Amino acid sequence: MVFLKVSSWKKFLRFGQKGKLSPRFIGPYEVAKQIGLVAYRLLLPLELERTHYIFHVSMLWKYIYDPFYVVPVKEIEVRSNHSYEEEPVATLDRKVNVLCNKTVLFVTVLCRNHKIEEATWESKDVMKC
Repeated sequence: MVFLKVSSWKKFLRFGQKGKLSPRFIGPYEVAKQIGLVAYRLLLPLELERTHYIFHVSMLWKYIYDPFYVVPVKEIEVRSNHSYEEEPVATLDRKVNVLCNKTVLFVTVLCRNHKIEEATWESKDVMKC
């Protein structure tokens, strides 16, 4: 299994991703076979059917399975349109910022299915994750 490097050139669209925050690698994809010394054939999904399936080794990054990053789909309750809703479950900390003549209350919000390290500071009136 390997990740496939997408272009990081500006104003260049490849694999449907564009912009500064677009991912550098997509995948993982299974290697079907090695072709020559530096080329590999990948088994790509249907959404990449217009892409050539043979890649140079410099375009590939080895996929190392890490169960820490895998989140079961049942735990996050994915909807039929592949979206889910975050639910705040606890307030961990609070602070007040004073801006000229206005005070803004911020709280640290812990959302369901997240670890304490992933808690975010939110404005009290917004409360999103």
